[in-house]
Amino acid sequence: MKVKAAAKINLMLDILGTLPDGYHSLFMIMQSVDCCDTVEVNRAETGTGKIVIRTADERVPKDERNIAYKAAQAFFEKTGVKNPGIEIAIKKKIPMAAGLAGGSADAAGVLYCLNSIFETDLPLLELARVGECVGADVPFSLIGGTALCMDKGGVIAPLRPLKNCTVLLCKPDMGVSTVSAYKMIDSAPRIRHTDKNAMLYAMHHGDYKLMCEKADNVFEQVVEVPKRPHIKGIMRGYGADLTLMSGSGPTVYGLFSDEDSAKACANMLRRDFREVFVCKPVEHGVTVVE
Repeated sequence: MKVKAAAKINLMLDILGTLPDGYHSLFMIMQSVDCCDTVEVNRAETGTGKIVIRTADERVPKDERNIAYKAAQAFFEKTGVKNPGIEIAIKKKIPMAAGLAGGSADAAGVLYCLNSIFETDLPLLELARVGECVGADVPFSLIGGTALCMDKGGVIAPLRPLKNCTVLLCKPDMGVSTVSAYKMIDSAPRIRHTDKNAMLYAMHHGDYKLMCEKADNVFEQVVEVPKRPHIKGIMRGYGADLTLMSGSGPTVYGLFSDEDSAKACANMLRRDFREVFVCKPVEHGVTVVE
């Protein structure tokens, strides 16, 4: 079975505190975009009982370090299905260590495929609870669209879809460790929190202008991305309605009402940056290819 697994951007990201189990309590407004990895899952012909990951991208781990591998393990553990041996093929397009949930999208794709292949028929929200065991962004990556995600990412409420706009992604040539980013948040003497009430009002009423004004990401206060001001400046110069870092970074995105302006901005950014993508918002996290 083959699926497309969508990247995400954060329209808002705040950290509310620490939960009793030591994890962070999150407040995230997420949006799926059509920059996608391709994930294919098949039963192994030899019945090995193993999980095998295949990819042409040498940066992608092929063992237990891969969140897609962990998602497969969690699926078999939580459902009680005996693993006869599976092969997972991942074709990367979503930049890695970028704040776009590329690994989580792959994990979501694996869970979606396994749920179908082994006919466990878990509803998406139940499958999302399995995904929550391996990563905070996996539940949203399964459900997709536009949503508020809270707690460890497993509390999800759908929101009014984002208006028809163009999303421009630009990843500087660096990576950011999510674990390190959370440690920086924990050690920061003071964090200015986001205007969550106004943002929810804007999303509920479809107020695009107010949403662009209130969009915020607390990681911008602690994660240093030297090229971020430069990228934002170029995007604003081409008419972006909003510029913000996604997740723990370093990717910066811009929302554009005019698609031609976004494409012109992308051409300018490609002079200095290799990973630049012009995208559209989408309403699903995982879509079946075949």
